[in-house]
Amino acid sequence: MARKKLNVKDVLPRLSSILDLLDDNQRDMLTKHTIVQAYKKNEQIYAEGDAPAYLLCLVSGKVKIYKEGVGGRMQIVRVIRPVQYFGYRAAFASQNYVTAAAAFEPSVIVKIPIGTVIHLMQESTRLSWFFIERLSIDLGRADERTVNLTQKHIRGRLAESLLFLKDSYGLEEDGSTLSIYLSREDLANLSNMTTSNAIRTLSNFATERLIAIDGRKIKIIDEMKLEKISRIG
Repeated sequence: MARKKLNVKDVLPRLSSILDLLDDNQRDMLTKHTIVQAYKKNEQIYAEGDAPAYLLCLVSGKVKIYKEGVGGRMQIVRVIRPVQYFGYRAAFASQNYVTAAAAFEPSVIVKIPIGTVIHLMQESTRLSWFFIERLSIDLGRADERTVNLTQKHIRGRLAESLLFLKDSYGLEEDGSTLSIYLSREDLANLSNMTTSNAIRTLSNFATERLIAIDGRKIKIIDEMKLEKISRIG
């Protein structure tokens, strides 16, 4: 069955961060070549080793960027929230993807051909600086997470991941429940630990009244203590 394509005009307002940097002709060019696609929960968006063809922008939903490590163990290296651009670093480096991407939940993604993006960047210095800035921010965050995930103990890594998810996706209306429901395996892959260690540490956090657990729902009860655990590692 062919994938359903959504109406580009419905999502264009979400792309204001780059549309505002372009003139009318450039906006028309971008719009003409842009497509919008819906992805199901857990559906792969691109695979490690694929040749990048599009600049991707998450319009709604949640996406994980991950890499298969030694022994087939998966490591989630980044999460994407609306409205963030992703999937273009490899194209700018003339490489195939070194990571893969999949939807945490039903998601809608804007896809702009890389050739179109590069053409517009050659015409617009402002657009070029936009992507240079975002790549630089992503690199800084990646460096920081690399150190944290390799040097912190299990409790520190899991506390950091819970706070990271809060900062990335926010909280529900109750002001304390994370607005993302991860499997224990995904949470472990985000925290660079085994699933059994993630389950045990979550249980310890719940016993200490730092969090409350209801299935995949996690409620943060004592954010200050989680921050302290994350900080001391």
